[in-house]
Amino acid sequence: MKLRRFFLLALLPCAVLPAQITLPHLLSSHMVVQRNLPVHVWGTAAANEEVSVTFRGETRSVQATPLGRWSLYLKPGEAGGPFQMTVRGSATPAQPPLVLSDILVGDVWLASGQSNMEFPLSRAATAARDIPRADNDRIRLLMVKKRAIDYAQDDIETGGWAASSPATARDFSAVAWYFARAIEEREHVPVGVIDSTWGGTVVEAWTRMTALGANAALAPVFASWGQMTDHEVAAQLEDKDEQRQRDQAKAEGKPIPQFPWHPQLDSWGPGMLWNGMIAPFTPFPIRGVIWYQGESNSKLDRAPLYSRIFKTMIEDWRHEWSIGDFPFLFVQISNFKSTPEEDWATVREQQLKTLALRNTAMAVTIDIGNPDDVHPTDKVDVGDRLARAARVLSYGEQVDYTGPVFRQATPEGSSIRAWFDNAHGLMARNGTVTGFEVAGQNGKFYPATATIENTTILASSPSVPLPLYVRYGWANSPQCNLFDDEGLPASPFNSAE
Repeated sequence: MKLRRFFLLALLPCAVLPAQITLPHLLSSHMVVQRNLPVHVWGTAAANEEVSVTFRGETRSVQATPLGRWSLYLKPGEAGGPFQMTVRGSATPAQPPLVLSDILVGDVWLASGQSNMEFPLSRAATAARDIPRADNDRIRLLMVKKRAIDYAQDDIETGGWAASSPATARDFSAVAWYFARAIEEREHVPVGVIDSTWGGTVVEAWTRMTALGANAALAPVFASWGQMTDHEVAAQLEDKDEQRQRDQAKAEGKPIPQFPWHPQLDSWGPGMLWNGMIAPFTPFPIRGVIWYQGESNSKLDRAPLYSRIFKTMIEDWRHEWSIGDFPFLFVQISNFKSTPEEDWATVREQQLKTLALRNTAMAVTIDIGNPDDVHPTDKVDVGDRLARAARVLSYGEQVDYTGPVFRQATPEGSSIRAWFDNAHGLMARNGTVTGFEVAGQNGKFYPATATIENTTILASSPSVPLPLYVRYGWANSPQCNLFDDEGLPASPFNSAE
């Protein structure tokens, strides 16, 4: 009995030791905090502990909850730095204060999506030129580790913030890095960019489960997920068999067999990537989002639903951040031959429809893809086109950021006229206009002859005496060449959709 009591007494001090003050990994040295918005600082401490934070000469205190959670806001401020942040607790005098150094105040942009956003700077066509020039202390990078999980997280896995350098930029999102470079050069403020991406993923995985479930029109999302999970056992057996064949070929010195790509199941689960890779950022004020995704939603049964899911995602992200309708800038998927089982044209049209949401913009990339490679290496133009949109929507500049965008079609006897917005200097690159088709009442499209008349296109075909519909660039990898005088391409469209 005495021996048992001794062990209990020996363990007692460990049981009552106060908790250490902690911060989420997002809040660390070298970070950028959003200018002109309250600075949010939060973390954990001992139950009911008094926590104080000092930043830019201001100190504020708050008492932790009985569960040890605490959160406070500091006054907003202009761009600048570097600054130091000190976090102290009252219940743990033996613990030295947490000191975060080299903090900049500027603009924070979240970059997310699938592989074309994840695509690293080291693989870009311009890598050899730009990586050696990547040193820029006013651009700060945060790369998020992949995590798919069933419930929303309050922290991320990351190596922390770092200034842009050849070493830190090479594995970072090329699109995001070029975007940050363009913004920093134009706006002359520090720019923090967060790379939270996962190749080969679907839009519903990045959308909060509650938001998906609240919209009855999105029921097919859950039906599709159910079918995938039903096939999981068969997929696992297939993966094992493929690995067995690879191992056998390697042992026998034969060429390693190649197999079709299979999605990683958890990374496709509705809400799973929101939970692990987006939710932890919602307490952190940002300037806006840049997004490049859609290729994995191009299957014939998924493509028609894309706009509904995408709009739901954008509106829900804005709701969860609670800082207003921040700019959401996205890339329209490029041109790629793909297969007859995928419909990239419909996804592009669905993305075009998403522009109905306020404070959104779309970078058209139909001219800079690679028909034979789903990952085109020109990421400079993608980043720059997103930056042009940001200059208008976020920074109030008056610049052209979008090429011609279809407005409406009006039949004119044996022809049909397509009207556009942003169609100044409408022109065909490399010859006559290509990529137009027309259809009559039966909805069957035929190649059309198209001519430019001021800011409109007049299209006709001998196979369609009375055209009612017109479309442009309507293929996985179309041949189309309509631009404005700023060199920005027209978005593919279909007036029948």
